[in-house]
Amino acid sequence: MSAALARAGRVALVPALAIFSALAVGGLIIVVSDSTALRDWSSFVANPGRALSTSWDVVSGAYGALFRTSLGGRRAISETLLEATPLVLTGLSVTFAFRAGLFNIGGDGQFLAGALTSVYVGFSLDIPAALHLPLALAAGVAAGALWGGIAGVLKARTGAHEVITTIMLNFVALRLVDYALSTDVFRRTGRSDPISKQVLETARLPRFSDDLRVHAGLVLALVTAYGVWWLLFRSTTGFRVRAVGASPSAARYAGMAVGGTWVLSMLVAGGLAGLAGATTVLGVRFSLTGGFSNLGFDAIALALLGRSHPAGVVAAALLFGVLRAGATGMAAEASTPVDIIVVIQALVIVFVAAPSLIRSVYRIGAGRGTGPVAFSSSWGS
Repeated sequence: MSAALARAGRVALVPALAIFSALAVGGLIIVVSDSTALRDWSSFVANPGRALSTSWDVVSGAYGALFRTSLGGRRAISETLLEATPLVLTGLSVTFAFRAGLFNIGGDGQFLAGALTSVYVGFSLDIPAALHLPLALAAGVAAGALWGGIAGVLKARTGAHEVITTIMLNFVALRLVDYALSTDVFRRTGRSDPISKQVLETARLPRFSDDLRVHAGLVLALVTAYGVWWLLFRSTTGFRVRAVGASPSAARYAGMAVGGTWVLSMLVAGGLAGLAGATTVLGVRFSLTGGFSNLGFDAIALALLGRSHPAGVVAAALLFGVLRAGATGMAAEASTPVDIIVVIQALVIVFVAAPSLIRSVYRIGAGRGTGPVAFSSSWGS
């Protein structure tokens, strides 16, 4: 038990230091972007104490507002968990594809496919809730799986690189949603802007409390994370997926169906992203509007930060949930630009992707289990 905890600590050390480094650099950017702090630094030689004090006040005020509005109370935690729910699912989507040696850039398209299908089932069928909600969720999973499966089939049959095909499918899904929202079938009655009809009450995910927005999709996301872990590390299918991801040629020599595994992996990855879209429209918005969610690209960061492990993805999603939920409060209370959060997220990715830099800066040894994050073997092949 102690050995397992020690290994977990070693594995988590570099990501933890990467997060700390990103927050530290983000603090410097906050200081540079504050006019009062810059004015005091211009007279640093005459009054160094004031410059340092002002900088501390600016950074502590910004980060204090960030964590206060994301973790400081029941409602704040609810918003953080709400933000984290689709992040968990899209992060799992990228993680599963990573494990198969595939780079799934199509999370946004798969998310939109799932959201579009779920919202249609949600407003078009008038059936009991016991059937309506599961059917709407299943429709979202199926649509996302279909969208991801297209890239998998193209990869297996023609060798088309999944990075290219998933990016293209993102824009196909975007335009498909735009078209659907312009039709009378989807567009809300009496509205000219691109917004769908509202999901019926019977297809909505229940909330934990009337005064909180977090919903049962959170439980569904956590159960799904456990299911993905079990599938990857406790099943023969997962062993095959990981074997193909580690070395397609060796897996093929061992008699494994590499092409079939690629297709299966993209089906699962697409289904997970589709489920994220379904939980968003059935639990939060209750309707669909046009545009990308940008969750697909955040998911890549989550898989990277979580070291392509479901537990790591959940932890990373909670971190990003804190950042996203607290961004608005940071801007409102501390007048700090919301874009700082995007910068911090990007810095986390940079530092996690360069573990040797983190070890060099903090003078820590490599050890076992702390090697560089494994990217998809398909990337650039």
